[in-house]
Amino acid sequence: MLNNLVITSLLCAYSINGFSVTHSSNSLHVSVGKESTALWSSEVDDEPAEEPVTAAESCENDLDESFEISESSSDDSEDASKSILALLGLASSTSRGEFATPAQKAQAEEWIKEMESANPTAEPTNSPLSQGTWELVYSDTQLFRSSPFFMAGRAVCTSPEQAEQYDWFCDMHRGALAISQIGAVRQIISGNRLVSEFEVKAGAVPFLSDFTPFAYSGGWPVTIEGAIVSSADITPTGSGWEIFMDTVEIKGSNLPGLRQVLDNGLKLESRLLSEVLENNIDSYSVPKPIFETTYLSETLRVSRDQDGKVFVYTKASDSTEPKDYASVMSDLGVTKLLEGFNDVVTKFYI
Repeated sequence: MLNNLVITSLLCAYSINGFSVTHSSNSLHVSVGKESTALWSSEVDDEPAEEPVTAAESCENDLDESFEISESSSDDSEDASKSILALLGLASSTSRGEFATPAQKAQAEEWIKEMESANPTAEPTNSPLSQGTWELVYSDTQLFRSSPFFMAGRAVCTSPEQAEQYDWFCDMHRGALAISQIGAVRQIISGNRLVSEFEVKAGAVPFLSDFTPFAYSGGWPVTIEGAIVSSADITPTGSGWEIFMDTVEIKGSNLPGLRQVLDNGLKLESRLLSEVLENNIDSYSVPKPIFETTYLSETLRVSRDQDGKVFVYTKASDSTEPKDYASVMSDLGVTKLLEGFNDVVTKFYI
């Protein structure tokens, strides 16, 4: 085998200008013009001689094999690139999948499967590429289910019926918050820690007719804002993370009074709650769902929960620090509203 590789190199390099090399398993001949010289020959009486292979044929055969492998890999990569572009386009036009039709979600699933089949990173959750800040750009379910809190809630369900009920609850939860607007949805991965940031805002006074004699039923241009921040410990399995839910807190609230309480450390300690339940309910065990990563590149990650629901993230940065919400003012956005009014209408400056 080694001899053949060396010979092939010679063939590819020197099969020009009347200089040629032919070889078989038991001989090697060099020809210049009409002259031919045997460099070595090994006669084997028991085996028929193989047909000589010319330099061009040998080189072509080896290149064909290499090209077939390269072409297949290139085709997979090209298909994945096309799928990524198509998926991001659909995500943009459907508000990260929130308003996607069943047909659009089915098409997105096909694109995602093409990407997953060309996953460039083995054992993605062990890869340094998984670390950093990731923003959710598409999901086929409610966006808040990318939070470890909701994944842990799903893991408590022990039967298909309970899982179906949980799906219904999540849909109703989003319906009840229809007046709210979802902002950035992030995951920050740092070592063995996952922090989920879910930013949301809602109208502070949605219906003026309830409080004033005016028939107009629109809202005031002030909003309640904040971020639901869930934290969990994660243990990489190679293809995913085992999630151990920790705390839930509200950060960056602009509600006066409440902000001060929240900033003083008010949070849901889910592990304490789980410990109480485990000590008092025999059938209860602390949920530790697996969050799979099925595609990972330097800029894109595809993950799936235990039901196969998909979450597609783009990498915002390599930072492993959660967002600092200290600069958010607790004034319902009134200060920003007045500044805008002054800049556009009164234009009074000191």
